[in-house]
Amino acid sequence: MKALTKTDFKFEGQQSVYHGKVRDVYDINDDLMVMVATDRISAFDVILPKGIPFKGQVLNQIAAKFLDQTQDICPNWKLATPDPMVTVGLKCEGFRVEMIIRGILTGSAWRDYKNGCREICGVKLPEGMRENERFPEPIITPTTKADEGHDLNISKEEIIRQGIVSAEDYAVMEDYTRKLFARGQEIAAKHGLILVDTKYEFGKRDGKVYLIDEIHTPDSSRYFYAEGYEERFAKGEPQRQLSKEFVRQWLIEHNFMNEPGQTMPEITDEYAETISDRYIELYEQITGETFDKTAEDGDIAARIEKNVAAYLATRK
Repeated sequence: MKALTKTDFKFEGQQSVYHGKVRDVYDINDDLMVMVATDRISAFDVILPKGIPFKGQVLNQIAAKFLDQTQDICPNWKLATPDPMVTVGLKCEGFRVEMIIRGILTGSAWRDYKNGCREICGVKLPEGMRENERFPEPIITPTTKADEGHDLNISKEEIIRQGIVSAEDYAVMEDYTRKLFARGQEIAAKHGLILVDTKYEFGKRDGKVYLIDEIHTPDSSRYFYAEGYEERFAKGEPQRQLSKEFVRQWLIEHNFMNEPGQTMPEITDEYAETISDRYIELYEQITGETFDKTAEDGDIAARIEKNVAAYLATRK
C-alpha cells in the first residue's frame, strides 16, 4: 500500500511552502493556498514514522464536503479540490486562536473537571457533572495557536484584552462557531453519530472573516456513536468513539506519550493498514458514502502535481 509522507512541489507562482504535521501548504502568488493533505499522522505533538495509506484523502474529502455544506453559514476559503488529497483556496490572514466548541464533557475538559476545575477558558461549569454528560448548551473554550509546543487555553476576555483578536471579529467568530457546530451536529445525527467537540480556525481577507483549514474531520473532531450513548452514560461505561483516539490509545498501551526517555513503538505495515481501514470506516460513517480507493493507483505525487498545475492554469 502506498502512502504520501513528503512533498516538494514547485508550482507556477509559488512563493513559499509550509510543512505542517499533516498538511503541506503552498502559497501561490500571495493570493491562493494549495493545501496538500499528506498521509502523515501525528499524536502527542509528534509525527509518527510511518504514513497511513488513504488518510490524506479521507481528511481532505471530509473537510471539502463540510465546507460545501456550511457555506450558507459563513464564507470559507475553499475554491476547488483538483485532487482527492488537495484543496485550493483563498489565502487569508489567520487569527492566532483556535475556536474549540464542546457539546459533551469528555477528554481533557473532563480530566480537568475531575481534578476539581469548575472553569475552563472563563466558562463556569455546573457542579455534579459526570464524564460524557452533555453540557446544558455547547461551550466555547478557545486556545492560543502556538508555533511550537502545546496550544494553551485562553479566555475570550483575555484574547480581546491582549489584542489577539478584536472584540468585533471575535463576536463574528463566536457566532459562526455556534452555527457551524449546530449544523455539524445535525449532519452527524443523520448518520447515527453525535458530534461531541471540534475546532474551527478563522482568518481574514479584504476585511471579511473566513472559515479556513479543515472542519469536522476525525483529526479535528470527536464523534460518538448515537446508538447506545444514553445506556452507556447511565452505566458509566466508555462511549464508542469515532476519532483518531484509537491511535493515541495504542501508543499509550505501548508506553509512549512523547515524554522524556520514551521510545516510539514500531508501526508495522499490518498496523498501518489497520489504521487506514479505521480512517476509511470513519469516512463512510461520517459521510454516508462509499470510499473510492482508485486514487492510490500510480504515482501519487506526480498525479497531484499534474492536477494542481492544470487547475492553476485555469486561474490565469
